[in-house]
Amino acid sequence: MSDEPRQYGWAPRDPSAPRSFPGRPGKQGGPPAPPRTGRRRALPTRRTLFAGLLIFALVLMGGFVLGYKLVSIPPANAAATAQSNVYLYADGTQLARDGEVNRENVRLSQVPKHVRLAVLAAEDRGFYNEPAVDPQGMVRAAWNTLTGKGTQGGSTITQQYVKNYYLGQEQTIVRKAKEFFIAIKLNREATKAQILRGYLNTSYFGRNAYGVQAAAQAYYGKDVEDINTAEGAYLASLLNAPSEFDVVVHPENKPAALARWNYVLDGMVKEDWLSPADRRAMKFPKPGQVRHSSSGLAGQRGYIVQAVEEHLTSNKIIDEKTLAAGGYRITTTLDREKQDVFVATVRKQVTSRLDADRKPDRNVRVGGVSIDPRTGKVVAMYGGIDYTKQYVNNATRRDYQVGSTFKPFVFAAAVENGSETLYGEPITPYTVYDGDNQHMVEGPDGSTGYSPANEDDTDYGPVSVRTATGYSVNAVYAQMAQDVGPGTVRKTAVALGLPEHTPDLTATPSIALGPATASVLDMAKAYATLANHGKRGMYTLVDKITKNGTEVTLPKPDIKQVISRQAADTTTSVLQSVVDEGTGTAAQSAGRPAAGKTGTAEEDKAAWFAGYTPELATVVAVMGADPVTAAQKPLYGALGWDRVNGGGVPAEIWGRFTAAALRNTEVREFDLRLEDSSDEDSSSDEEQAGPPGKPNGSHRPGPEGTEKGQAPGRVDARPGAGAHDGPAPDRTRGSEHGESKKPAGQPAGRSPGQSEDGAATSGSGTGGKPAAGGTGGGGRGGKGDADDDQGARTSLSDAPDS
Repeated sequence: MSDEPRQYGWAPRDPSAPRSFPGRPGKQGGPPAPPRTGRRRALPTRRTLFAGLLIFALVLMGGFVLGYKLVSIPPANAAATAQSNVYLYADGTQLARDGEVNRENVRLSQVPKHVRLAVLAAEDRGFYNEPAVDPQGMVRAAWNTLTGKGTQGGSTITQQYVKNYYLGQEQTIVRKAKEFFIAIKLNREATKAQILRGYLNTSYFGRNAYGVQAAAQAYYGKDVEDINTAEGAYLASLLNAPSEFDVVVHPENKPAALARWNYVLDGMVKEDWLSPADRRAMKFPKPGQVRHSSSGLAGQRGYIVQAVEEHLTSNKIIDEKTLAAGGYRITTTLDREKQDVFVATVRKQVTSRLDADRKPDRNVRVGGVSIDPRTGKVVAMYGGIDYTKQYVNNATRRDYQVGSTFKPFVFAAAVENGSETLYGEPITPYTVYDGDNQHMVEGPDGSTGYSPANEDDTDYGPVSVRTATGYSVNAVYAQMAQDVGPGTVRKTAVALGLPEHTPDLTATPSIALGPATASVLDMAKAYATLANHGKRGMYTLVDKITKNGTEVTLPKPDIKQVISRQAADTTTSVLQSVVDEGTGTAAQSAGRPAAGKTGTAEEDKAAWFAGYTPELATVVAVMGADPVTAAQKPLYGALGWDRVNGGGVPAEIWGRFTAAALRNTEVREFDLRLEDSSDEDSSSDEEQAGPPGKPNGSHRPGPEGTEKGQAPGRVDARPGAGAHDGPAPDRTRGSEHGESKKPAGQPAGRSPGQSEDGAATSGSGTGGKPAAGGTGGGGRGGKGDADDDQGARTSLSDAPDS
C-alpha cells in the first residue's frame, strides 16, 4: 500500500502538458472555437433547426390524427336535394321561380365506359391509382383563397364528390379541411365505383341539369346509354365551366369550349383509352337547343332569370353551382310597369306585324334594355318573343355589330382628351371635316390606306361634326377616330361601360364605324353614363338577395366620374340633333327632350337605336337570325319594309316605350354644361357645305393655301344656319332612287328603303344599288357589298391578316 496521501476528484493539470478539448478527440492544441456573434448568432443552429422541424412534424401528425378523429362523414347536404330560386320584381311581387332541380340518378353500369373515361380524362386521370386527396392541389387552392387570387381547381374526383354531396361550394379553409378528412374516410369506406357513381349523379352540367343522365337529355335529347365518345367528351368538358361552355347559349365562347373538348379527347389518347385513329375521326358534336319542360320560364321570365344569374356569377356575388343549388330569394331592379310596357310596345310595333307568309319575318328578333341613369338600375329588359321558343337572350348576346351607335364614343373621347384635327383645329360640334365618300384617312405620316365609304357613296364635302353625326357620315368619323387615337377611343368606350374584352373592339380607325359586337345591355350601360353626365357606377339587375332569412352582401355602386361632365354633356348636345333633325326623328314620339343615335350592322343584319332622356337610357336592337341554324340574316323585306334600319322600327319602339314608361313623370330638360367652343355661332360663307353631289360638296380640307381646299374651320350646323342643318336639298325624305313601299305607320322622315343616313338601299325603288357603307357598316365591309373591294377596306386595310 502506498504511503502517498489518497487523491479525490480531478488531478491537477500539468501546465507543461499539451491541451486537449472535450468533444474533439485526437485534436490537441489551438484555441477554442470563437463564440457566435453578429449575423451568425441570429441564425438557428442545426440542432435548433432539427428540433423545430421535429416539433412541426409532431404537431402536423397530431393535427392529422385529431382531425381524422373529430371529422366524421355527415349526411347529404341540402345542395344534394336543391331548392328553387325565387325572383321578384322591385316591388316584391313574384317574377319567376326557376323550378325544381333537374336530376335523375343512374347506376354506374348505365353510363358507357367511354363516357366514364372522358370524365376521368377531364377531371382526375389518376382516380383509380392515386390517393383520395391531392394535398398539393389543396395547398394551392388554400393559398389562392387566402391571397384573394380566386378559386382554382386541383381537387380529385373524390374531393369534388364530397364537396357536392356532403359539404357545399363555398371557398373557405374550414371547408377544404373538412373535405380533406371526409375524402380520406370515404375512400376507406366506399369503393371507387361507388364514389364515381355518386360524382356522376351529383355534378352540375349547366342548363339546370344535375347528373350525367339529366345532362345527356338536356344537351342531346337522349339517355346517357346512347351518348357516344365525342358527346361524352363534351359533357365532361362542361364540368369545368357549365354555362360558359354551352356553345348554344354562348356561341361567342365556342373556341374555349372546343379547346376544352380537345383537351379531354387528347387526355384519353394519352392514357390509352382512345386510339389516335378514332381521335382523328372525331368531330365536335354541337348540342341541341335549350328545352324547357316547364312553362315557369316562359315569356320574358326565362331571359330575366338568365340575365340575373349571369350578373351574379360574373360579378362573383354567388358562384354558379351554389346559385344552381337554389334556396335564394332574389329581388331584381325591374320595374313591373315599365317591363310590361316594353313587352307591349314590342308586341305592337313588331310581333303584331309579323306575317307567317313573309319569309324574312321568320328571322326577326328584338332585344332591349332600359336603365335609370341616376341609380344604374336596369328597370326593363326585353330578351325575345318567348324564352321557351327562342332561348338566346337578345338583350345580353354579344355577336351583332353595334354599327353607328358607337360613333358618340369617338366624339366623347375627342372632347374628353382635348383632341385636335390633323391641322391643329380643336374638335368640337362645329369643327369641319371632309365628308366626301371614301375620303382617305390621314395620319401624321400621311395616308393610312383606309378609305371607308359613305352610305350610297354620297359626297358631303366639308361638313360639321354635328351634321356628320346626324347623317352618320363614315368618312368624318373614321378620320376623327384617327385624330383622337383609336386606342384612346377604345379606352373611352370601356370607361363608359363596354366590357374590356368586347369582341372586335379593335384600336384601328374602323372602330368608329361600330364593328364591335357589344350587347344591348352593354350599350345601354354606356349611354346611361353619358346621360348621367359622365358618372358611372356598377350597373345592376339585383336589389337584394336573401337565403334562409340571411341577407347576402351586394357590391356597392362605387360611382366614379369616368369622363368629364363637359365631354358627356357636349356629346348629349350633339345627339339631340340626331333626334331633332337627323336620322332619329322617329324617336320624337317620346314627347320629351331626347338624345340618341341610330345604327345599322353590316349587311343590315341588325338595326339599332340607342338614346336617353334625363330620366331613362334605353337601347333597342332588331336582329336577323335564322330560326333553325341561328345564323345571322339580313333584314331586307322584314315587316313589309324594303329595309329595316335604326331610324325605323328600333326608333319607333324606343320613342313609344319611353313615352309610356315616363307618362306619369314631369317632362325635364337636359341640364348641360358644354365646352366653351360648343356653342359657337360664327361661320363663313366659304365654310358652308353644299348639298351632296353639288360642286362645292366635294371640298377637301387641306393645308392653308392649297389649291383644293382650305384650313378646316367651323360651320354653325344648328337649325337654319347651313345647308346641312336639316335634310340636304337633294336627300329627300323618301328613297333617293324612287318610290318605295311604305307600310302604314311609317314615321315622318323615313322611307322603307332609306338608311339611317337617308340613302336608298339595294333594290329600293328604281335604279337601286347595294347600300354603301351602312350606317355603321360594322367597319367590316364598308359598303355592305361583299363584291366591292373598296368597301371591304373598311376593316381589311387595318387588319390585313384577318
